[in-house]
Amino acid sequence: MFNSSFSSNKPNGFIRQYKSALVALNKLCDILIIISLFIVFLGRDGYVMEERTIVILLAGFLTFEFFATINNLYGLRRGLSFVFVIKNILTAWLLSAFAVIIVIKFLTFVEVNQKKQIYHWLLLTPFIIIGWHLIIRFTLNYIRRIGRNTRRVAIIGATSLGLELEKVLVKQTWLGFSFIGFFDGRAHSDARTFSKYVVGNIEDLIKKAKNNELDFIFITLPMREEKRIKLILDELRDTSIVVYLVPDLFVFDLLGAKLENFNGLPVISIFDTPHIGFDGFKKRIFDIFASALILSVISIPMLIIALGVKLTSPGPVLFVQRRYGFRGEEIFVWKFRTMRVCEDGQIVNQATQNDPRITKFGQFLRKTSLDELPQFINVLQGRMSIVGPRPHAVAHNEQYRGQITGYMQRHIVKPGITGLAQIRGFRGETDTLEKMEGRIRCDLEYIHRWSIWLDLEIFFVTIFKGFLHRNAF
Repeated sequence: MFNSSFSSNKPNGFIRQYKSALVALNKLCDILIIISLFIVFLGRDGYVMEERTIVILLAGFLTFEFFATINNLYGLRRGLSFVFVIKNILTAWLLSAFAVIIVIKFLTFVEVNQKKQIYHWLLLTPFIIIGWHLIIRFTLNYIRRIGRNTRRVAIIGATSLGLELEKVLVKQTWLGFSFIGFFDGRAHSDARTFSKYVVGNIEDLIKKAKNNELDFIFITLPMREEKRIKLILDELRDTSIVVYLVPDLFVFDLLGAKLENFNGLPVISIFDTPHIGFDGFKKRIFDIFASALILSVISIPMLIIALGVKLTSPGPVLFVQRRYGFRGEEIFVWKFRTMRVCEDGQIVNQATQNDPRITKFGQFLRKTSLDELPQFINVLQGRMSIVGPRPHAVAHNEQYRGQITGYMQRHIVKPGITGLAQIRGFRGETDTLEKMEGRIRCDLEYIHRWSIWLDLEIFFVTIFKGFLHRNAF
């Protein structure tokens, strides 16, 4: 499972020595790819690069470099998966394309054929950049497979967490880690359970660290071993080894956990929203762009639906109900009225099959989810998001928060028009506690797994199969 030979030959670290230059070269190559392709596409039909078109080019590559840099695309970190690289390139380029399109809209001098070539440039460029980064990754993989730029790694703590870490270090060879083994001198039951993986005790490891026979050390001891960890760290201060503490936070039910810094004091958030900083910016941009586009398309159908609601039953066109939003604050959610009543009190009865309160036209709207269309205005207002946990009536929140563990944690993000629970079939009446628990599990999984790509997946799945559902009534 691991290499237990303790070679003292220090691995070659030439990439680390020239990391800053490699990062700069990587950035420069991305910029050259963007500029070269722009010149190629605009030069195809004889267009000449001039100051006016340079503005478009600048908007493109400056936006890309800005978002790629702040999202750490050029970090060259060993633990960085290539999927992360692809997502970051596409995200940065989508924002870059958005900036270019805005610039084109304001520049009236851009000819139709020029726009066509620019759009071709926008479509092709990210794939060329991804290809270039793939070449870099293959090159690094090859260098590490032949034994160059590797790092010798040891783990302190033969625990289940340590075994999970070892799988990453050994199986993902592209990381370039040479795993020495586990070191543990404890007599606890968990240490005895994994004792067959141990190649030495803590004293052995300290000796190797001081002899410069290791590069990285990961500490995966249980949190109850605080005193032992402190003693180990005191010994390792007399070395130049890179030491990582891997806290066993999985004993908690983490949700949006992240490491933060409060005036130099490191803290770990256990329950927090994933939509902060750049991630929150990406989600808001997607919400504004998508909801504005959708509203421009559905404005006429919405007027027809409003007329249909008014003509088929007495009462207001819109049903405005209080629901919990971000951080549990009350918001007003808009829907087309589908019932003869507008309940928003201490008791709100859920809609059931063949519910006499639902109008004929309202039944059609609920079945097709067209009653939810006004909520795109809520999205533009910033009260809701296109994708997120569906907001429940205030009365239902108060009913279920005491019955389902973690129920209120669904409110650490903005509520959505659609969500993971909806595309998995948790729609309509929740007449049993088990159904609501299934919905909440999906909501919390969404928060735990969130990425802009998960939002896009849920969005497109909803478009193609999520509007019509047998449980919607």
